[in-house]
Amino acid sequence: MDGEEVAGLLKELVLRILPSKSKFQDGCGSGGSGGSFDVVVERAYKYAVRILGSRIVPSLVNDEAAMAEAVKRTLVLEGRSSDALTFADLYRRFSALAGSGCIENKWALLYLLRAISEDRRNEKSETKGAAVSLTSTLSGPAALGGLPALVDPFAQARPAFSNGASDIYLPSKTLPTNGNLENARVLGPHQPTSAGVLLVSKNADNTRIVALAEYVERFHEDLEVTETALVRDVLYACQAIDGRYIKFDKEIDGYAIDKAIRVPKATRALVCRLCEIGWLFGQVKEYIKESLERCPMDKIGTVGQAFCSALQEELSDYYRLMAVLESQVHNPIPCMSDVKTGGNYLSLRRLMVWLAEPLVRMRLMAVLVADCKSLKGGAMAGAIHIHAQHGDPLVRTFMGRLLRRVCSPLFEAVRRWVLEGELDDMYEEFFVVAQTVKADALWREGYQLQESMLPSFIPEPLAQRILRTGKSINFLRVCCEDQGWASAAAEAVAAAGTSAGRGGLGYGETEVLEALVVEAAKRIDTHLIKIMYERYKFREHCLAIKRYLLLGQGDFIQYLMDLVGPDLNQPANTLSSFKLSGLLESAVRASNAQYDDGDALDRLRIKLMSHNDGDRGWDVFSLEYNVHVPLNTVFTESVMGSYLRIFNFLWRLKRVEHALNATWQTMKPNCSIARLFTPSDRGEKSQLVAILRRCQTLRNEMNHFVTNLQYYIMFEVLEYSWANFLEEMDVARDLDELITAHEKYLSSIVEKALLGERSKLLCKTLFTLFDLIFGFCGLADRLYENVQEIHARIDNASRQKLRKESQLGGSHYGLGRKIMNPQFSGDFLKRLGDDMERIAVDYSSLLEGFIAQLPIQEHVDLKFLSFRLDFSEFYTRQHLNISAPPLKFKRTPLRGRPL
Repeated sequence: MDGEEVAGLLKELVLRILPSKSKFQDGCGSGGSGGSFDVVVERAYKYAVRILGSRIVPSLVNDEAAMAEAVKRTLVLEGRSSDALTFADLYRRFSALAGSGCIENKWALLYLLRAISEDRRNEKSETKGAAVSLTSTLSGPAALGGLPALVDPFAQARPAFSNGASDIYLPSKTLPTNGNLENARVLGPHQPTSAGVLLVSKNADNTRIVALAEYVERFHEDLEVTETALVRDVLYACQAIDGRYIKFDKEIDGYAIDKAIRVPKATRALVCRLCEIGWLFGQVKEYIKESLERCPMDKIGTVGQAFCSALQEELSDYYRLMAVLESQVHNPIPCMSDVKTGGNYLSLRRLMVWLAEPLVRMRLMAVLVADCKSLKGGAMAGAIHIHAQHGDPLVRTFMGRLLRRVCSPLFEAVRRWVLEGELDDMYEEFFVVAQTVKADALWREGYQLQESMLPSFIPEPLAQRILRTGKSINFLRVCCEDQGWASAAAEAVAAAGTSAGRGGLGYGETEVLEALVVEAAKRIDTHLIKIMYERYKFREHCLAIKRYLLLGQGDFIQYLMDLVGPDLNQPANTLSSFKLSGLLESAVRASNAQYDDGDALDRLRIKLMSHNDGDRGWDVFSLEYNVHVPLNTVFTESVMGSYLRIFNFLWRLKRVEHALNATWQTMKPNCSIARLFTPSDRGEKSQLVAILRRCQTLRNEMNHFVTNLQYYIMFEVLEYSWANFLEEMDVARDLDELITAHEKYLSSIVEKALLGERSKLLCKTLFTLFDLIFGFCGLADRLYENVQEIHARIDNASRQKLRKESQLGGSHYGLGRKIMNPQFSGDFLKRLGDDMERIAVDYSSLLEGFIAQLPIQEHVDLKFLSFRLDFSEFYTRQHLNISAPPLKFKRTPLRGRPL
């Protein structure tokens, strides 16, 4: 196709696009002229030639089908469905044409037609009731592509006519017919370029579009600063730097546009929203600076350092984003082609989109900074973990990344404590706290759990297990001098499937941490229990304490009481510990205790407690069992004090039994006492016989009480508790459980033996009963001492004389009465009977009260004691003043035997 054909076709296209000449003249009125229409046609034709001769390239992909679909979609959206069908039929036939003489670049033609259609729609929306030249519309895109605008030959425009909201402006001069484009004057960017054909917009549907265009014009007129300058200042404010127009306002505590600058409220509000991230950035940056440069290390700690490092890394990403945005401030909108379009890419609204996600992260960092200012260590990690419990995936991802950095020192401390027993906590950040104590208090007081430093993502049971695992390692290392825990820790790492090196644990791996702790605790605690049982013979020492301190070795206790009894009857200040130690060794050699382990016997010692004036040896004598590290972890001073209380109680009970048995031995020669009286001394004899009978019955009653009480203590308390302790000892998995089982065993004995806090009244009553029994034994001993003295006088002074008188048929009763009269006078027997009756009354009253209190005790075993003491309900009826009918016994003769 030659140039003339192209020029003709272009001329025809211009005439088809422009209004007809008659319509143009009708619109111009009577003042119009035909020459004006020719001038407009000539100008439009020259402009079209310039467009075809320019290098304008559309910033679209060369896609013919997509362009056709875009045209049809536009027609459908405008409500022109029939035109869309017509266009589709025409495009089908147009695209079917091929060969010589046909248009090859069909996509370019479709794009041209679509661009012209869009320009006409834009003209209608921008007229606001006034005419806008077609050439002005066409020259805009051309100018963007580098094509200079046409010369505007019209200096002024005069109004032709006014009709309502629409005005038509006609040129006052005609366009020169010179077609030489090179002679055209290039206009500046702010000079008017609209001349030529003017279009009239009278469509009422364009009212909203016209109003919007008018608002946009006024908006740009009201701006004293360009949007590019505001964007640049917003980027400065996002980095906590004051700009030219946007500065920090102390009154509102944030960045805002200077009040003296006139900008719309919407723009001012948008800038305030954008500058929020700058205020948050300043808070985070100030915290990092203050923590790392001003605060001492003991205030921030390693976890705080990790937190600041994680924040600094996030701010580094933020700095990179700011650098990218600053590079886009003066860049135009990117296109797929090489043609540059007008306007900058980065606007305030685009900046809002860019900063949406960084604003969320900066808000989170600012909240964390505010919450963690006064925290450190595990408390800081726990406070940060609380904010990670969020439903937003973006927040969870960010918090997880941050917590992995923050919790790294904490998990490293857990790893070293569980696997190595090392507590490297210079700044007191770990939830395990070490105290400087002696070796015997290492397990109980050496290490404690600091709940304020326990992070919320580590449950308290797991923290307790972590504490015990590290304690076990240190206990083995310091107290047991054992290194076998190292192999146990290595086995635990292999079983858990984790790395034993640094960084093997991290945040979000709670299951891995728990598996490692469980495996390490199981193996290390098992090794510790094995060391306690096998090397240090914990079971054997518990059995030795039961035998000697709890009076389980009966023959040894009996020999010891017989040997030390005479010395203990002396005043306490006259006792010799060396002599008593010798007697203790004699008791050991005389009993089966000599076959026990020598180490256990060497630990058994005599202990004399502090005494007061008037105390006897019985009041201060006791046995003690010496234990050393590591056994004193279980047998602490308080535990041995409880054993001492139990021993004193059992020793006193054994002494009561021993005293009653000694009294029974002295009460056997009652018949010889009766033979000392003559038939004429029936009154004194009957009185003495009544006292002796009362003494016998009272002693039997006391012996019944002491025997049943001792049976209850030795079998239902000591043996039963020991059996339970052995069962719990077998299932103990760690040292804490072993200590708990022993404390339970000891507390059970204390409570059941009436030595607990709830049995103080019963214990006091019981000790009073013991004192009454001792008083009775002293009274009986005084009675029978006189009897023995009479026998001694009769045997030594009058044996020969009595033998002679008996040969002569005399009697010795008279001599016996002469000898015993001073001892067994009526006054002496009366005083003795009164003392005996007083002891009996007091004893019966206290015993009845003691038995009456047993059923109401909380411990069920004490109720069984009341059954044993009052199995026939004798004391119950006596306490209630109910007389029981006497029991009648019928003797049945044995058949087959001579009577």
